[in-house]
Amino acid sequence: MAAADTGAWGRIAALAGAAGATRTAYAALRNRPPGGAARWERTNYAGRTVHLHAGLATAFGTAFAAATTPGLPARTRGAAALAVFAAGGCGAYDDTVGAGDARRGFRAHLSALRGGEVTTGAVKLFGIGAAGLAAGALLKERPVDKVLAGVVIAGSAHLVNLLDVRPGRAAGAVVALGAPGLLRRGPAGPLSAVPVGAAAAVVGDDLGERTMLGDAGAHALGAGLGLAIATGNGRKGLLAHAAGLIVAAAAGERVSRAAGAL
Repeated sequence: MAAADTGAWGRIAALAGAAGATRTAYAALRNRPPGGAARWERTNYAGRTVHLHAGLATAFGTAFAAATTPGLPARTRGAAALAVFAAGGCGAYDDTVGAGDARRGFRAHLSALRGGEVTTGAVKLFGIGAAGLAAGALLKERPVDKVLAGVVIAGSAHLVNLLDVRPGRAAGAVVALGAPGLLRRGPAGPLSAVPVGAAAAVVGDDLGERTMLGDAGAHALGAGLGLAIATGNGRKGLLAHAAGLIVAAAAGERVSRAAGAL
């Protein structure tokens, strides 16, 4: 594989590209929301009416920037587009079709599946999981590493969604967790800049309770973050991240409560 542009300008370009694409998409969605404004309006924890445009915008901005950042290998671009678009698409499906479903957590959706009901949560679980594994297969050479990378990508998407319980929590976490990756060499540097730039572009509106990421944005940003982590780590790092993400998923309700208490 060809080496990525590891210079500061490459990371700045990725950061600015993600932020610019996200803000452009955000403005377009606010002006002409697909299906009408009411389709994307929700009531937040404080009873205020907000819209979900930040979610679709960050999903687009993250995928677009990852696919167009100079210097990235073709397989890495493909993995990024696949993981982010699938995560954002499954999240958007849940945001719209599953908006009235109060069931949360893997157990609830798997229990419904055993009873013959395919919930939107089950679609997310298997859709994002499959896309993560496919992206991991593009990123890594060895079978074990492919699987571990897939777990990291899908697990990161789930983790960021767990944190999306109050304004700014998920976007702020992406910025905080992704920022150290900006110092990494190789493709991981610009790939880390992409979700950071996309999240930073909407965090002000998120904190101002004008918009929310929803499942589309949280999953897409998390998948982008996971892709950067998977790209920048060997087997030991992948194992450590995968183990941590599995523990976080198992303690999902506690993680969400802790994020909401901050």
